[in-house]
Amino acid sequence: MKDTPAGGKLWMVQAGQSLEKVLAGASCGDIIQLQAGATFNGNVLVPAKSCDDSHWIIIRTSAPDSSLPAEGTRLTPCFGGMSSLAGRPKLNCASTANVLAKIEFNGSGGSGPLLFSAGANHYRLIGLEVTRTESPSAASNLILFLGSADHLVFDRMWIHGTAQGEAVRGIFLGQTRFVAIVDSFFSDFHCISRTGSCVDSQAIAGGIGDGPMGPYKIVNNFLEASGENIIFGGGSATATPQDIEVRHNHMVKPLIWMKGQAGYVGGTNGNRFSIKNLFELKNAQRVLFEGNIMEDSWGGFSQVGFAILLTPKNPGGTSVCSVCQVTDVTIRYNSISHVGAGLQIANALSDNGSAPLDGQRYSIHDIVIDDIDGVKYNGPGEFAQNSVSAGAPLLQNVAINHVTAFPSRTLFIIGDMVKTSAPMKNFVFTNNIVNAGIYPVWSTGGGEANCAFHDHPLTTFNTCFTNSTFTTNAIIGPPPSFSAATWPAKNFFPASAGAVRFANYNGGNGGDYHLQSSSPHKSKGADGKDLGADVDALDSAIAGVE
Repeated sequence: MKDTPAGGKLWMVQAGQSLEKVLAGASCGDIIQLQAGATFNGNVLVPAKSCDDSHWIIIRTSAPDSSLPAEGTRLTPCFGGMSSLAGRPKLNCASTANVLAKIEFNGSGGSGPLLFSAGANHYRLIGLEVTRTESPSAASNLILFLGSADHLVFDRMWIHGTAQGEAVRGIFLGQTRFVAIVDSFFSDFHCISRTGSCVDSQAIAGGIGDGPMGPYKIVNNFLEASGENIIFGGGSATATPQDIEVRHNHMVKPLIWMKGQAGYVGGTNGNRFSIKNLFELKNAQRVLFEGNIMEDSWGGFSQVGFAILLTPKNPGGTSVCSVCQVTDVTIRYNSISHVGAGLQIANALSDNGSAPLDGQRYSIHDIVIDDIDGVKYNGPGEFAQNSVSAGAPLLQNVAINHVTAFPSRTLFIIGDMVKTSAPMKNFVFTNNIVNAGIYPVWSTGGGEANCAFHDHPLTTFNTCFTNSTFTTNAIIGPPPSFSAATWPAKNFFPASAGAVRFANYNGGNGGDYHLQSSSPHKSKGADGKDLGADVDALDSAIAGVE
């Protein structure tokens, strides 16, 4: 709070009064308090004012600070009077007193209730519930920026749709700079399959718009959406958002959204919500994705249950983004569970042949992906896809190091049409512990033009990659036809997970993946460390996230 000073006039807005009128009359440095427990209906236009770093406008609940979580602590629906949300993690409420002020969109479609004018700057919102009324029409964006905006903090908020209605996005970042979304709770963002009026939903979306975008700080939030929980890119843009920090978030798709599960919830007509991925980058540069817990992603729609996608995209047509790229991404110390597949790392053309600018320089290390189950979660059951299509920028400079993962079906699906594009370059896969799966290395298709056509590890890696390294990995339980001689040299091939000697494998689902002192893979990394993820460092990074 010391970095967003506001020492001006205090405004009190009672139930039934107009927040928009108060905002129009407020000056930089003022504090606007909304009556705690009250509901303010209708769209609110947040005006542009010439504020600065010493004079912020704070919009907050009138409840005292002592009634809210301490700064740096996540707010939950407990503070909005809810003791639980069906199918979600326990809220563990110490109290269910409603201390939030609710701003509610009651329109029949479109965006709202918070609309930031072009030029809006230096606003901090605290202790607010932002939502929509039940309606058969989709709410597009609960918080939307109508033009460029900057220096904005969304702090300890509950932003949500309704249990069965369509709410497309919580916050659509658009053309914004210097935005923090911290210690908040996002829930019930979903589109209804087949009969709905929207097809894709997110808790937070960005990377679409004109002009500079970023930096962004997305830290210590609960993020829920049936589409991508977070996405950057996927539409028209004239720039790439830069310097994005995504840390200590709990990203979930409730299993009650999966048909057949106890307590199933879909649209009012029973149709399922359209499920996509947990975290997706289509246009982003310099990203740190660290210390997040990610759970539940399944296929059956246009996606197949991946947890993380690094897939630059220029949609082309009327959504041109020739500058779209995904570059300089670090993914570390994350726990990922209950998914149809792990990582998709791919440079490809859009269906209309449009190419992105670039996709490269990825460092992925010290993550655990368990319960990768293609049957249970209707996906390919693979650890990672690495591919580049003809005409797309070369996929290169990808390092996957000290990862622990248990795919049920396939270690890698690889695709590179080497007859029309160069082999992928500088691919490093070292010091990992991974299941081989039933089909350890597989092709994305395309016949003999694909470097992975023969589905043979050594042949595939020598053909699909140049200047690359695949060593000091423990490949668990390869099928008999995939003996050590079929793989690159200097790897380990334990016959089973038991031979690895984890502290508690637990079937590759919620286990303790420290190595026992007797494990043959202790200190056997190329760097002298244990193979697999640094579980102590990962546990430290995700402490308190769930």
